Amino acid sequence: MDHSIKSTIERSAADTHAGRSTFGEGVALLKAAGVEAYHADFRRREATYYLPSGEWHAVPLPAPEIAVPQAFDAAALQAAIRGAQRDELRYPEFMQLAMAAGCVGYFVWIAGHHVEYFSHRGQGHIERFPDAMD
Repeated sequence: MDHSIKSTIERSAADTHAGRSTFGEGVALLKAAGVEAYHADFRRREATYYLPSGEWHAVPLPAPEIAVPQAFDAAALQAAIRGAQRDELRYPEFMQLAMAAGCVGYFVWIAGHHVEYFSHRGQGHIERFPDAMD
């Protein structure tokens, strides 16, 4: 993978994980770099970014040290998503709320304009990007 793409991924991840940028800002930066999707794995504490060529780059994900419950609370997850969309909370708080709702990770399909969240048992929620991001 090209060094400039890796650098963009790492900068975007650092800014998002620290709460310095919004989801939309991070996605726009990744899209411009050619990233088509990424996977955030709360259990491994790692995010992996994928290019259309099949190349990938993984970075540490500073997830809180909390146990993700087996039960999946889709309403609580959706409330966290809405809070992030309204910029009422940033990624560190979103991650904690998502994990507390039973979410173990998610895939962001930049090219497909949606996010798939999932639980221990494969339950999930699909969230389309807001219109402003399409």
